Amino acid sequence: MATDRRPDDMVRITTPELADAFIEDQLAALRAQIGDKKVLLALSGGVDSSVVAAMLIKAVGDQLVCVHVNHGLLRKGEPEQVIEVFRNQMKANLIYVDATDRFLDKLAGVTDPETKRKIIGGEFIEVFAEEAKKLDGIEFLAQGTIWPDILESEAGIKAHHNAGGLPEDLQFELVEPVKILFKDEVRIVGERLGLPANMVYRQPFPGPGLGVRCPGAITRDRLEAVRESDAILREEFAKNGLEGKVWQYFTVVPDFKSTGVKDGKRTFDWPCIIRAINTTDVMEVTVEHLSNELIDHLVKRIISEVPGINRVLFDYTPKPPATVEYE
Repeated sequence: MATDRRPDDMVRITTPELADAFIEDQLAALRAQIGDKKVLLALSGGVDSSVVAAMLIKAVGDQLVCVHVNHGLLRKGEPEQVIEVFRNQMKANLIYVDATDRFLDKLAGVTDPETKRKIIGGEFIEVFAEEAKKLDGIEFLAQGTIWPDILESEAGIKAHHNAGGLPEDLQFELVEPVKILFKDEVRIVGERLGLPANMVYRQPFPGPGLGVRCPGAITRDRLEAVRESDAILREEFAKNGLEGKVWQYFTVVPDFKSTGVKDGKRTFDWPCIIRAINTTDVMEVTVEHLSNELIDHLVKRIISEVPGINRVLFDYTPKPPATVEYE
């Protein structure tokens, strides 16, 4: 099934059998395309890049070189999971780059959301390109492009995230094994390739990561408050059977403080905003209403366990008028 277009008569992949057939076709196509050459992949740990990595490991083994760039804006435990799953379990040739200081130093004092996005995206390309130049014999660049990306690009909705942002001296042939699949199909294929469920069914996560959930100028202490409160929220949603049932849920820690009291003393700390939402097309978003008991429990945990937080708020605003993310 080596094709650039999704066939009009292609049956939607909804079963393990259909996923297995797709995988077999793609493994043969990948081996034919790559031969004995090396292929490079920017492995974020997101669904699409993870499925591509797992497929390429089966197809060409250690001819695949994965680069995981930790920009310091990932959720708690995500870099560790990428290393555990791909290096330790799947024995992938994985290069891990901790570029946290580099990214956060560049972002220091930057308040404009678009400027922040451009810095994060531009710096990611720089780090990836630097790693690529250290490697010999790379002729292919693998990407987790999926069919909606191509459709949106053709419709002018958003730019297709391909190799266009890489420096001109890095000339690679593209490898895009899931580009004719919809997201739900990618997840089924990922399951059949042996990826853990919490990676295959993880929530959508923005490219700039927690950078857009730390509005205003990012500081390390406030960024940690976002990361820790988000981890508590994810843990409690899993415990309460909401993981996989609610489309997206996360915390935001805005850049202002308010007066509070703790242990009989005045505090001057940040609020933490909880957002939990559902959608089918992301054009319109509804709010998931949590039980009073769960909200009370979340407030208690976040206030007591996350330094710098003295209030917890819940965002009841749908889209429109509010967007999913705050920046």
